[in-house]
Amino acid sequence: MSAVIQAQAARLPAWSLFGAVLSGAGLPIYIYAPKFYADNFGINLTLLGAVLFGLRLFDVVQDPVLGWVSERLGKLRRLAVWFAGLVLAASMYGLFAIEPPIGAVWWFGLTITGLFTAFSFMSINFYAEGVTKASSMNDGHTRLAAWRETGALLGVCLAAVAPSVLEPVVDAPFAIFAVSFGLFVLAALIWMTPEWTGGGTQDPTPIRAILNDTVAKRLLILALVNATPVAVSSTLFLFYVESRLDAPGWEGPLLVLFFFAAAASSPFWARLSDRVGPKRALLSAMVLAILFYACVLALGAGDVWLFAIICVLSGATIGADLTLLPAMFARRMAQVSPNGGQGFGLWSLVSKFTLAFAAAVLLPILQLAGFTSGATNNPETALSTLTYLYALVPCILKLVAIGLLAATPLED
Repeated sequence: MSAVIQAQAARLPAWSLFGAVLSGAGLPIYIYAPKFYADNFGINLTLLGAVLFGLRLFDVVQDPVLGWVSERLGKLRRLAVWFAGLVLAASMYGLFAIEPPIGAVWWFGLTITGLFTAFSFMSINFYAEGVTKASSMNDGHTRLAAWRETGALLGVCLAAVAPSVLEPVVDAPFAIFAVSFGLFVLAALIWMTPEWTGGGTQDPTPIRAILNDTVAKRLLILALVNATPVAVSSTLFLFYVESRLDAPGWEGPLLVLFFFAAAASSPFWARLSDRVGPKRALLSAMVLAILFYACVLALGAGDVWLFAIICVLSGATIGADLTLLPAMFARRMAQVSPNGGQGFGLWSLVSKFTLAFAAAVLLPILQLAGFTSGATNNPETALSTLTYLYALVPCILKLVAIGLLAATPLED
């Protein structure tokens, strides 16, 4: 109980809610948006993948610039985050609640751009401010990360299940989701308002100083490789459940199992990190993730309950990724770039690039294999391709991530 009281005194629940809102605008949108526009407006998967990848190329320039701006905002950070939050809510509403007033693919690109630009800016400032916050707390980085990432994972759970829960009872579930999301954005902005201090007093750090730091650079590469398996499985999740498992309607509950397991496991990984170190804790989670992903290769139509168990087990391993890696990077940024803006601009770019890679590479491969979203007669070759992309590719990427982590001197 004392830990909860201490967390409330430190206003950590506000950080959880803000993390929940950001995660609700991130991963679930990559899960739902491509299928939503493919099913409702007939846009083919290759074109959607190309749009998403093109936007991520834009992020190559945009996110470091947003980090540069973040480091120079000072006391204006609070006002800037409020503006970005309003853009975030408006973009979500336009994406899911408005009939495209222009060509559907152009409207998709426009609203996704607004959504993820606002998302990037808010995330960069949120994590950069966290460096300052953690410095004022005992064992601050891991403790703050546990609250922040647990909130983020719960936000993913809510955003993932909301359309499925709303669909049987309302005519426009995604529109209701978009409106509800806007209300949560407003609540998060209000609750976090006192937390925006504008960062530390240090001068902005040149981005080359971050890239020249061996540990920071390796952590960024590790984040890129290690996050890609989640991006792959997230992008293909709805297609896999609907077509490979032949279980339409189970997408929402299974997503909740996956992300709720990740959220529930987050405090465990934080405690394990305190005992054995973040490197060993993360390595053990990666090895377990490979075992659970490999089990998916043996599943087929009707294996919903077996897949549900795998969702729980694999989700628990993802809790380590989403809790420990940001804490490691934040701890390093406290040494290399105390203002944090430029560093977390790079971190935001890496996180989003994995999702873009998954959409740009995997969706065209699926289409070339003969896969059609929503079809009941996809050829077996297409379904096999879907299975290999969903399960085998993450196993290979996790092996690469294990090698990178083993070679990274985190304890130093």
